[in-house]
Amino acid sequence: MAIQVEGLRKSFTGVDVLKGVDFEVRRGEIFALLGSNGAGKTTTVNICSTLLKPDGGSVRVRGFDVVREPDEVRENISLTGQFAAVDGMLTGRENLVLIAKIRSVADPKKTADNLLERFGLTSAADRRADTYSGGMTRRLDIAMSLVGTPAVIFLDEPTTGLDPEARLEVWRTVKQLAEAGTTILLTTQHLEEAEHLADRIAILHGGRIIANGTLTDLKKLFPPATVEYIEKQPSLEEIFLAIVGERKGE
Repeated sequence: MAIQVEGLRKSFTGVDVLKGVDFEVRRGEIFALLGSNGAGKTTTVNICSTLLKPDGGSVRVRGFDVVREPDEVRENISLTGQFAAVDGMLTGRENLVLIAKIRSVADPKKTADNLLERFGLTSAADRRADTYSGGMTRRLDIAMSLVGTPAVIFLDEPTTGLDPEARLEVWRTVKQLAEAGTTILLTTQHLEEAEHLADRIAILHGGRIIANGTLTDLKKLFPPATVEYIEKQPSLEEIFLAIVGERKGE
């Protein structure tokens, strides 16, 4: 297993946020952790990425304990938070080179060039990052998290605040990472996002995992649907993307 969480507990000022969380993430899969605001998703990610210490339970990443072996855990992971950690004063290339040097990568420039090409940012490589669109900024942020080829990536609500087109860009990027063998733990409030991306889904509520499985598994928990024949109407998102796509083709 890439990630093993058992009996995880965490409290803040006397309030129990995590009350015994259990789940596992297999190597090379996209695992979505769903929950409303305050459910403890970010707390869980912060513990798994060694930013917080748990009050109880255990977490192992790639076989390393996050409390006893934090340095080994950090060598195997990367974290992309809710807000992009991009320096807007630097160009896209400079952001990547900086991270590569911090991580002591052998050839920072080559690493930056490879990631810029991989994420479709080569043409914007020498522009300041504060001129990037939301989708480009998030792609650069994720590219920065790949410096050093981490085996496990934590994405904490990666599409927060993005428009529909930018969100689809990020989705494509996440899919490509998983196809290349990277393990991804994704937190989100957007059910459609989890449905589109995740191999398995866990629902965090009341400090515990209340459901865990594939989308097919979770659908079995829902009462049988009543079959009705209706005319399907396009969603606003489908309309928006269709109109924007037509404009781009003009």
